[in-house]
Amino acid sequence: MFASTKKAAAAYQQVSLDVAIETADPHRLILMLFEGASTALATAKYAMENNDLATKGAAISKAIDIISNGLDASLDPEQGGELAERLSALYNYMTSRLFWANLKNDLAALKEVQGLLAELQDAWRQITPKAGG
Repeated sequence: MFASTKKAAAAYQQVSLDVAIETADPHRLILMLFEGASTALATAKYAMENNDLATKGAAISKAIDIISNGLDASLDPEQGGELAERLSALYNYMTSRLFWANLKNDLAALKEVQGLLAELQDAWRQITPKAGG
């Protein structure tokens, strides 16, 4: 009975997430990507500190995926110009640092990326989307 309750809760969370994604504006979607990457990095940090290599690897992989296939892929170099190019370079740097952190169990590299991501997330939060788009 407990396992089916966990499955039901997980299904509810997934539906809730799906609805949030479908109804979110582009600004909110980017915030959700930042939140997901931040959560994955917090999980990776905890796992690294507790020598849980499997969880660490999975969490770092998830963060890399969100940064590369979410945040970086959402950039529009035509509209964003130099800013988009610089953000892309920063995202690439962050993913390379995460690969290093995973390979070498380097907590300092992981924390560096957490700090960079937190700064970007804070800056993004301060942006007010234009009405109607």
